[in-house]
Amino acid sequence: MALRARALYDFRSENPGEISLREHEVLSLCSEQDIEGWLEGVNSRGDRGLFPASYVQVIRAPEPGPAGDGGPGAPARYANVPPGGFEPLPAAPPASTFQPPAAGFAYGGGALQPPAQQPFGGGYQASQGSDDDWDDEWDDSSTVADEPGALGSGAYPDLDGSAAAGGAAGRYRLSTRSDLSLGARGGAAAPQHPPSGAKSSATVSRNLNRFSTFVKSGGEAFVLGEASGFVKDGDKLCVVLGPYGPEWQENPYPFQCTIDDPTKQTKFKGMKSYISYKLVPTHTQVPVHRRYKHFDWLYARLAEKFPVISVPHLPEKQATGRFEEDFISKRRKGLIWWMNHMASHPVLAQCDVFQHFLTCPSSTDEKAWKQGKRKAEKDEMVGANFFLTLSTPPAAALDLQEVESKIDGFKCFTKKMDDSALQLNHTANEFARKQVTGFKKEYQKVGQSFRGLSQAFELDQQAFSAGLNQAIAFTGDAYDAIGELFAEQPRQDLDPVMDLLALYQGHLANFPDIIHVQKGALTKVKESRRHVEEGKMEVQKADGIQDRCNTISFATLAEIHHFHQIRVRDFKSQMQHFLQQQIIFFQKVTQKLEEALHKYDSV
Repeated sequence: MALRARALYDFRSENPGEISLREHEVLSLCSEQDIEGWLEGVNSRGDRGLFPASYVQVIRAPEPGPAGDGGPGAPARYANVPPGGFEPLPAAPPASTFQPPAAGFAYGGGALQPPAQQPFGGGYQASQGSDDDWDDEWDDSSTVADEPGALGSGAYPDLDGSAAAGGAAGRYRLSTRSDLSLGARGGAAAPQHPPSGAKSSATVSRNLNRFSTFVKSGGEAFVLGEASGFVKDGDKLCVVLGPYGPEWQENPYPFQCTIDDPTKQTKFKGMKSYISYKLVPTHTQVPVHRRYKHFDWLYARLAEKFPVISVPHLPEKQATGRFEEDFISKRRKGLIWWMNHMASHPVLAQCDVFQHFLTCPSSTDEKAWKQGKRKAEKDEMVGANFFLTLSTPPAAALDLQEVESKIDGFKCFTKKMDDSALQLNHTANEFARKQVTGFKKEYQKVGQSFRGLSQAFELDQQAFSAGLNQAIAFTGDAYDAIGELFAEQPRQDLDPVMDLLALYQGHLANFPDIIHVQKGALTKVKESRRHVEEGKMEVQKADGIQDRCNTISFATLAEIHHFHQIRVRDFKSQMQHFLQQQIIFFQKVTQKLEEALHKYDSV
């Protein structure tokens, strides 16, 4: 029978040869063999092309055959048995199993990064383009994370001026472990022997898709009670109830950070060049210098650590023209937007690794910088343990159905916003292109024609016509100047709008994974409730799963609230700037025309 697959996520094609997918859509596969992480198939609209293998789940149906002969009629779960076979599974998984995709893919890309490449559970690898390759400053193999002065142990002053307490002081162990038995691969747990008359114990199944964001983020392990670790007092992340629902507790020490003075520098006697940016945080007023690769490293650490927080994407790398003035200026503006979002986030702004990035002078104290860097890379509060750091209001404040409705509504909102942002970006880009080339050229054509008329009139030697000739020539020059104004204007109004849209498209690309983590937790709650209704699970165990799901829900709703807050702030500010620049532009055009008009007063 023909191979089929079901789309797990939406995918928007951006390159020739790709096809778009819709979530839950069923596709026909041309071949089960993936090509560098891509499969070829036909979608429900009849389009044939490539799509990421990690975005679909292969649908396998069992074929009739002699039971237990391992031949063609064997159950589908044995279809991919490697030489030597597997160890016997505790119980048979469902007939529809997930075919693990190849790790990553080299072919083009769609609008969203596939889950297998998302920075959850350590899956993120910092991009290493040609402009900021790692060098000896970052390749030190020695581990100094545990040395005195490392991040979180006095490497830099806390915001209140005190040093971070080291050792076990202020640390306490949190664990979600329970006697809930978990099947190793989604099957039944090892046989238990409860006392006579005790209620039978069911298990909440594990996700068969080990590439799922819910699994990679640690959300599944946390919900199922497997997280355990030491949490410092300063690591607690608080969600509070505000007037509009759950929100992150405000940063008691708000600050901003400027990025200025991009400077080209060299090392290795001029063999390697790079651009250094000067960062000045307002809460320290001490400048530090960072390269793009430092930002890239920081992004990787934050994306790994915070699976339900949208870490804004950095400006993209560029292989050529890295030292051109226009590119440096554009990258600096992108980094300013990025830093603005980082500093305004109540959680990210107070994170140890971000504060280390902002305050440790790597150029003058290389040892302290490396200590903090290694400490961040050895952070244990990632994955399932991250959720242990969340402090939330009483669970009674959440209603499961209301939470699900809010999440579904936000999912629809982000999809619509993403579509409209793409459309606006395309329109603005096309309009800017017309202004820079078409409008400038057309206005200069008009100006040239007016000057041609003036030159024709100059053949008349009558003295009383000289003023008219000069006025018409001035009109031609005015239209030339207006053409130049059109060409320069996109830098003032349209480019900032497109920069903002690019930043928010990065946010929108993050939310499918964040929502997937919360949805996965809700699924486990529903499964546990079903077991309780069937008398297969104790109410206490199911309540534990729901409590941990509530923790994830609180954090997700708090992040959604923060996203809406900064969205209103940013788009209000940017639209005001856009309209102000438009008014200034048309005032300049009007001024040029009025100057030309007055030239005819003395004719």
